[in-house]
Amino acid sequence: MNSAAISASTPQDLRRQLVVAASAVFAVIGSFIGSGAAGGTPIQNASNGALAADATLIAPYGPAFSIWSVVYLGLVAYAVWQFLPAQKSARRHRLLGYPAAASLILNAAWILSIQFDQLWLSVPIIVALLAVLSWIFVLLLRNKPLNIWDAVVTDGTMGLYLGWVCVATAANIAAVLVSAGFDGFGLNPEGWAVVVVAVATAVGIALAIYGKGRLAPAASLCWGLAWVAVARLNGDLLSTPTAIAALVGAAAVAAVTVVVRLRGARSPRQIAARN
Repeated sequence: MNSAAISASTPQDLRRQLVVAASAVFAVIGSFIGSGAAGGTPIQNASNGALAADATLIAPYGPAFSIWSVVYLGLVAYAVWQFLPAQKSARRHRLLGYPAAASLILNAAWILSIQFDQLWLSVPIIVALLAVLSWIFVLLLRNKPLNIWDAVVTDGTMGLYLGWVCVATAANIAAVLVSAGFDGFGLNPEGWAVVVVAVATAVGIALAIYGKGRLAPAASLCWGLAWVAVARLNGDLLSTPTAIAALVGAAAVAAVTVVVRLRGARSPRQIAARN
């Protein structure tokens, strides 16, 4: 069956669309709270500053978090996009709707866990978010976009979301471990930081290969790693080895993504799979 096939809409389609829209509103409200604009404590200052740029060696520099503005804009665009007639009963959007809603709810729940100083709770939440986004990535790969706009709004947004959350998960876990007094089992903090960056790099390369060179996940993951490097070369928590590892990791993910994408472009069957 064609993954882009459109059938007659049903009441279940409208229910799904409303759930996605409500979840998007919930996530946007959470983002305002997390930014401090709605009276909450900015994320970098909440939980005793555990997620600040100088809290751990894996924490990205402050400007890195501006990517959330792009991701939220894309998520709101997706919430509107999925209401349009062409998407309403499309198979890929039927499959994607509830996982997308779950990601939005988990996003807001993560912010609330930080706001209420439940740093330990933020880990299972962000791991669950990463798992949901990974499943969304698989769904999108298996069900091709309806057109170029669907690829940009849906695949592009979810790809950026996934790549950034990969970096955020690593930073979040590091923050919890440091706050709990983790001693590294004898390995110094810089050694652990390099290991974590290497794992994030491996994840990025795996996404590039499995995703046949999708640009969006690579772009946000490389963005996060690059700002980790900037943070370690500036500010109060300096680490040249971590910075070098992050820059090498970002370069490796970008290079593999480009190579895989170019190789795929040589095959006419692969051109339609790109976003």
